[in-house]
Amino acid sequence: MTETMTGAQILVQALEEAGVELIFGMPGGTILPAYDPLMDSTRLRHILVRHEQDAGHAAAGYATATGRPGVCMATSGPGATNLVTPLCDAAMDSVPVVAVTGQVIRPLLGTDAFQEADICGITQGITKHNWLVRSAVDIPRAIAEAFHVATTGRPGPVLVDIPKDVLQEHAPYVRPERIDLPGVPQTPRPHPRSLTQAAAALRAAKRPVLYAGGGIIKADAAGELMTFAELTGIPVVTTLMARGAFPRSHQQNLGMPGMHGTVPAVTALQQADLVLALGARFDDRVTGDPKTFARHARIVHADIDPAEIGKNRAVDIPIVGDARDVLTGLIEAVRQIGGPTPWPASGPWWDAIEALRAAHPMTYDRPADGSLAPQQVIERIGQLAGPDATYVSGVGQHQMWASHYLPLERPRSFLNSGGAGTMGYALPAAMGAKLAHPDTIVWAIDGDGCFQMTCRTLATCTVEGIAIKVAVINNSGLGMVRQLQSLFFDDRHFGVDCSTPQLPDFAALGEAYGGVGLRCDHAEDLDATIRKAMEINDVPVVIDFRVNQQEMVWPMIAAGASNDDIRIARDTAPTWDADY
Repeated sequence: MTETMTGAQILVQALEEAGVELIFGMPGGTILPAYDPLMDSTRLRHILVRHEQDAGHAAAGYATATGRPGVCMATSGPGATNLVTPLCDAAMDSVPVVAVTGQVIRPLLGTDAFQEADICGITQGITKHNWLVRSAVDIPRAIAEAFHVATTGRPGPVLVDIPKDVLQEHAPYVRPERIDLPGVPQTPRPHPRSLTQAAAALRAAKRPVLYAGGGIIKADAAGELMTFAELTGIPVVTTLMARGAFPRSHQQNLGMPGMHGTVPAVTALQQADLVLALGARFDDRVTGDPKTFARHARIVHADIDPAEIGKNRAVDIPIVGDARDVLTGLIEAVRQIGGPTPWPASGPWWDAIEALRAAHPMTYDRPADGSLAPQQVIERIGQLAGPDATYVSGVGQHQMWASHYLPLERPRSFLNSGGAGTMGYALPAAMGAKLAHPDTIVWAIDGDGCFQMTCRTLATCTVEGIAIKVAVINNSGLGMVRQLQSLFFDDRHFGVDCSTPQLPDFAALGEAYGGVGLRCDHAEDLDATIRKAMEINDVPVVIDFRVNQQEMVWPMIAAGASNDDIRIARDTAPTWDADY
């Protein structure tokens, strides 16, 4: 007689066989049957969060830090719908997350039963695929397919919804022999002809720019990017999602392009005669007005997702493939061309770029009264923690400063919410990153607005011994929104003062959650405060850095405006010579 197991036991075994180590979750009525065998598992560690959104972001943080899928679990109804934001966030940033949700029993489906929500329907547009499992015998296949879909091609989130009675019924464990999903094609290999055409176009260009996106990191292609960049000698810009894919300190790195990009990066793209985009999607935050973006350039666009090619910008040479395969092929094609390399190591193009770098470095003013500039805080954290640390940012002004001033020298060292711009991302994602690499220092660079959205994560960190360090860049409000109101709404500020320097007391809040709370509001105390936080490695540390509320992020390009209209201060624009 074939041995049977409960659906819940089958689920746990299927997750174990998928190689799962951590599950971020919160129990509830419909998922509760899964928690009983989960208690007996010796291979799965469950991290109890205080809100399901934290589970989703923590899974994403784990996935981004490791390259492996992160797993989260929630009950039906509000438990499942609380995963919507992190699933949307993961979809926008191509992060492999597997969500497992409980559902009401099969006879109650569609009856508006207590805590019923059609989570498959709700998440259809923000997952690569989802499954409603109607039989316990189908659980192993659904879980195996979920991990396959999440990691095949362009990574992304998936969801498996399992009714409570399916978790309770008995069935044999049927291991799927193979995954057969015709609708999920294997990652295509880049076409050799396209690679040859791209290399030839690059060789002929006088003003080339390599526009590197987050796909470089997803493909673990940072090494190939370095080889290709140094072989050709062309300038490199790295998007917000690609920070660390190419070392910040490298001479060829012009910095981040786009709305808050550096003047050299933005200008180089605008003046380029060829843009080689690798694992990037020409999103609006990089291009500004698409009609004027890189208007003089031929476009070579390589991406693992063919739907992205030509979506936002017409392309001259399309290449479909994994970024590592593309770069490997381009390196070979360049070598086949022959001749001395690197190609544009000197000449008018690099001369113009170096002039821009000299004229418009990323700098900031330190307050004369000894108070703290937010850029100063972030830069000093990076200098003291170093490039071996992992940095996780929230969303807003501090996110932009972090991308510019931290020592981002390696891939997967900078985690942030790029596409969705999700406030509250930093703390749970930092928790996931710390669990992924327990011996790595993990700093969450957060704003006071972002921090208040998910500060309950500190409770989980304390209980589980997850010693993240949290820098609250406290400007007493929603800084980026305030900046936009200053610039575009005649300094009429409304709805942005979400805190005062005293309320809440962030240091006391850190203590209340069982961690250590510190406060710093003078430059003379900055180093000592950071060093003290670095010495604490058994509980989370929260530092309240009180900074100037008036500080703005520069450079800046208004949303939808041409990148030609970049500003380096409120009424100041850079000038450049376009005659190369």
